[in-house]
Amino acid sequence: MSKIEVNTVDVQCGSTLTLGSSGKTVTLACGASQTGFGRTGTVDWCTTVKTSPLTATSGKGYFVNTCGGAVTVTLPASPSAGDIVALADYNNTWATACKAVTLNNNSKNINGVCGNATLSTEGQSVSLVYVDTTRGWKTVTDSTSDVSGAPTYIVATGGTISTSGDYRIHKFTADACFAVDSAPTPANNTVSYVVVAGGGGGAGGGGGAGGFREGKCSSDPYTDSPLDAGTGLPVSASTTYPITVGAGGAGGNAWNPGARVTDGNDSIFSTITSTAGGLGGYNSPTTPNGGAGGSGGGAGNGPAGPGSVGSGNSPPVSPSQGFAGGLSSPGPGANVGFGAGGGASAVGTAGSQSPPPGTAPAGNGGAGVTTSITASPIGYAGGGGGGAQTQSPSPTGGGTASQGGGNGASGDVNGISGTVNTGGGGGGTGAPSSYTSGAGGSGIVVVRYKFQ
Repeated sequence: MSKIEVNTVDVQCGSTLTLGSSGKTVTLACGASQTGFGRTGTVDWCTTVKTSPLTATSGKGYFVNTCGGAVTVTLPASPSAGDIVALADYNNTWATACKAVTLNNNSKNINGVCGNATLSTEGQSVSLVYVDTTRGWKTVTDSTSDVSGAPTYIVATGGTISTSGDYRIHKFTADACFAVDSAPTPANNTVSYVVVAGGGGGAGGGGGAGGFREGKCSSDPYTDSPLDAGTGLPVSASTTYPITVGAGGAGGNAWNPGARVTDGNDSIFSTITSTAGGLGGYNSPTTPNGGAGGSGGGAGNGPAGPGSVGSGNSPPVSPSQGFAGGLSSPGPGANVGFGAGGGASAVGTAGSQSPPPGTAPAGNGGAGVTTSITASPIGYAGGGGGGAQTQSPSPTGGGTASQGGGNGASGDVNGISGTVNTGGGGGGTGAPSSYTSGAGGSGIVVVRYKFQ
């Protein structure tokens, strides 16, 4: 192979200099650089996907994958006019909560603004050219088009998003929206769901658990609860579904109806409504009855004897969303074991009365259920135990909680509130009016679907 060493190659005549011949390739040696040819407005794409912070180089394009979390890209520190940088969303995750790309402006303007910028559109690709000190880095392309054909799976946003294998999970612990961008019909347009209402507040009887409803797509591999309806819920493209997450009911006191105990609040996703848990009954002449709801509140006690239990699965759905509360013991007076709140899978246990006075045990909360829709088993919707009224100062054991329900009080102590985002009922108390029963736990909504 021959070698020519010259300082200048010039045309002998005319104005065109040709390098190489037809069918041949002219290659710039490794490590060599060129000047004077200028750029064509394009970049050379780096095919090593970036998952961690980086400083961009002019003339380069980067595929940025934020599946593991947000990534910061720092623009060149001393750009010249015509410098160009490009970025593309590698895995369509930039729109996911906490997974956007931050453009660090490195003290230069971006589109005329001296500050960092955020790229938070799913599937986004953007090219920036440095113009001058006034405009700084100017976006010349910003594309979110999908040229891969019709989407094969659901694409959606909303709530706290995680993944488990090929499935995406949206968890809602407060009111929000589930926004569906694409949902292929008729294939792959169905989601699995769990909708749990807020639990009822305790009084003397324990509060009932919030209603529990679950529907699992037949192909979804997670372990469902025994209350699974056996089918998921179809969703539609370009549709936003408001999500309501029910708050738990307020706690009060067994002796004082003025310290108002309340039912929980409903949770809603699309056509699925889970009914609030019922409140616990008082030790009162006027309000000894437990409240009806998704699961019913445990009974209190009045001068004429025990109040009635709150019914569960009210209004009725199939499978049942919960069970009734438990009965109170007959009394009389200070020696009463109050009934427990009902749970998602069992009736609240009745209180009992055992001599001598001061030893009346309270009922235990009705059992909840466990599902793995969030990829790890979580117990939902257990009722709280009723508080055991005792002859002071001798305390007896309060009712026991079950999967999110609050323990009932024993003696002169406060009842325990249901756990947040489980729909557990509040634990009751039988203590005098200076003590309070537990509030119900708030509900939760979980939506899950195959995304790849």
